[in-house]
Amino acid sequence: MIETMGQGDFGEQVAAFEADCDRIVEQLRRVIVGNGEVIDQVLACLLAGGHVLLEGVPGIGKTLLVRTLGEAMDLGFHRIQFTPDLMPADITGTNVVETTDAGKQFRFQPGPIFANLVLADEINRATPKTQSAVLEAMQEQTVSAGRTTHPLPQPFMVLATQNPIEMEGTYPLPEAQLDRFMLKVNVTAPSADELASILDRTTGRSVARAEPVVDAERIEAMKALVRQVPAAADVTSYAARLVTASHPDGEDAPPLVGKYVRYGASPRAAQAMMLAARVAALHDGRANVAYDDIAPAVAPALRHRLILNFEAQADGIAPQAVIDDLLAAVRP
Repeated sequence: MIETMGQGDFGEQVAAFEADCDRIVEQLRRVIVGNGEVIDQVLACLLAGGHVLLEGVPGIGKTLLVRTLGEAMDLGFHRIQFTPDLMPADITGTNVVETTDAGKQFRFQPGPIFANLVLADEINRATPKTQSAVLEAMQEQTVSAGRTTHPLPQPFMVLATQNPIEMEGTYPLPEAQLDRFMLKVNVTAPSADELASILDRTTGRSVARAEPVVDAERIEAMKALVRQVPAAADVTSYAARLVTASHPDGEDAPPLVGKYVRYGASPRAAQAMMLAARVAALHDGRANVAYDDIAPAVAPALRHRLILNFEAQADGIAPQAVIDDLLAAVRP
């Protein structure tokens, strides 16, 4: 069990948190080229106890990022390739009949969801029934089989990927499931210089690998520390006002929200902003949350929670345009 250190030791905890984050990022950058914001946001989700949805075209390193994250943290990693014929039991596990000296009995065979880091690759290619198999795991950190509830290993994080350009044969994620992802992170293609560096690392004599610098117990301690970071009332109010202004009937809703948003973000968006801001403050070596810590988390927390109307589709309005208008209208 993780014990909370006294207030007098808080500064030392912050310094240790910053050092460990730097060590993790250093290992990730040995393998991953570019995508600095992606690394920071994925790390924020893990240390805040959340889940992340990675969106990007194939071949830009989404799977490599997740695998490298597990290597740098000495965590268990499983990959689930979502396909239309995948069944819920293929993810969660099932009861099997086992013959022993005492006779036949049922034994639960855990599925690949039982890992610290679970890559749900192309999650939108499975049917809604199968997609829902990860909902309990994401929300409750457990898996129910029959009358028995099985706890998942800690830390536990789902990293789901989806391809934004190939929609044939896919099943869009329900809004309730999207809302359970703390952040939606866009993974972009590398620049020419970054691609040249990737080629040097992946087509030469040796391939770079990350080395473990922290373990599961340390990650759990870091997650506990995130919850202890204080935030001033004005900072918390800023996150709350951003979310309430994302609703078209909100008092502070800007013009684009009123015109193009059908439903605004849920309270989970504000929670995601504050948790990501707390991680950012600790990573920066500070023991309190500032306004600048919230800004980088606004777009990842809102882009999958804003439901735009048909007029937005007709006018070619993307969620990012609405978010930019929101940030311009709602000031700290």
